[in-house]
Amino acid sequence: MKRLLITGFVIALTIGALGVAQGQGVSAPGGKTLASTMNVYVFPTKGQTAEQQSKDEAECYNWAVQNVGTDPFELTRQSEQQKQQAEAARQQAEQVGRGAGASGAVRGAAMGALIGEIASDDPGKGAAYGAAAGAIRGRRRGRAAQADAQRQVEQQSQAAQGATQEQMANFKKAFSVCLEAKGYMAKF
Repeated sequence: MKRLLITGFVIALTIGALGVAQGQGVSAPGGKTLASTMNVYVFPTKGQTAEQQSKDEAECYNWAVQNVGTDPFELTRQSEQQKQQAEAARQQAEQVGRGAGASGAVRGAAMGALIGEIASDDPGKGAAYGAAAGAIRGRRRGRAAQADAQRQVEQQSQAAQGATQEQMANFKKAFSVCLEAKGYMAKF
């Protein structure tokens, strides 16, 4: 087992050394270029070096931020915040309508007692029927309110995600156009 691990480690080091020797540099931590962190694929069509590509990507990144008004790393941060806010809103929406059955029962009991007194001189029996009917009606209203709140939260979340995706697509277009002008093939 130890030999297998050591052999794998030596192979990994050798491959890494060969990549550096062949001029395959990286500009971002973790072995990714700036473009690859945004899922933009870039190919140097004029034989540009890795260092030149890194410099060109940085220039195009800044140009795209200025022209589009969007920073993709800020968009990613905003997207995460939106997801957290949507989750909190979903949890709040689950609470909407809670207790509606109990409040409906109280209202139903009051109405039932009044009707029972008038109809049969038995407010207790009328209150019992009214409480049961009120609880059922209250639960239905509570469920409907909860479903409406959930729908509203989902619509707002989808709208925010759609806007973020559109901004990211616009940034990638600008970034790619700049890279293509500098002699690269860029696709996202």
